[in-house]
Amino acid sequence: MPATSTSPARLLTPLGGVGRSSMELFATVGGMGVLLWQVLTRTVRLRLDFDELLYNLEKMALRSIPLVAVTAVFAGGIMVIQAAPTVQRLGAHGLLGWGAGFGILREIGPLLCALMLSGRVGANNTAELGTMVVTEQVDALRALAIDPLSYLIVPRFLGIVLTLFLSIVFTDVLALLGAAVGGELILGVSTVTFYNGLTGGLLNASDVVHGVVKSVVFGVIIALTSCQFGITTSGGAPGVGRSVNAAVVMSATGIFLSDYLVSFAIS
Repeated sequence: MPATSTSPARLLTPLGGVGRSSMELFATVGGMGVLLWQVLTRTVRLRLDFDELLYNLEKMALRSIPLVAVTAVFAGGIMVIQAAPTVQRLGAHGLLGWGAGFGILREIGPLLCALMLSGRVGANNTAELGTMVVTEQVDALRALAIDPLSYLIVPRFLGIVLTLFLSIVFTDVLALLGAAVGGELILGVSTVTFYNGLTGGLLNASDVVHGVVKSVVFGVIIALTSCQFGITTSGGAPGVGRSVNAAVVMSATGIFLSDYLVSFAIS
């Protein structure tokens, strides 16, 4: 039988796909860096539409309250359910408040809230910006001598960051309340015992700062990815769908990666 040989074209095809994907990733990350610089310079110079900022805060933050509230309360209850076997076996009822507070403030609260708002706020922002691009509304703003970055991007960027910060603080409070109620209903731990365990010295200001830093970092990541993929949309309605999908995936990846880095840096 004749010896089979693999053609160079077949060998290069997978490598070409990897190369194209790598170049697209580098181009996206570079574009996000440029966009961040443009947003920061306009923010420092107060070159933004404050009415648009208030509108985006109302749309992103206030309308997200029901979603955030439900997520936070059940997250706190889940923490108690998971801790119940260990608490009962060891009789460490007084440490329930510390365990729930430590997990919620440093990890569960920021991470769950960021992922939920990435799907709601980030995806919606990408879809709106992408639709404006493919319908040439952004070009119309330029034709009217209106800076799209100052009018569209900066208010949305700041709105998302502020929304994440406020929502994560709100999530922490409600999640701790849900954990306290769950502890009393499931384990019989009184709210006073739960509160004493939460504030008994095992938790400190660094645990709160940990969650606050993550809220800002997660907000910047969601804002950058949603705005970047939105303003670079092409290809009509299918392109908008692709941009939304890519933005959600990139946001989730960035959230998990930054969560690890922040936890490692300030642990």
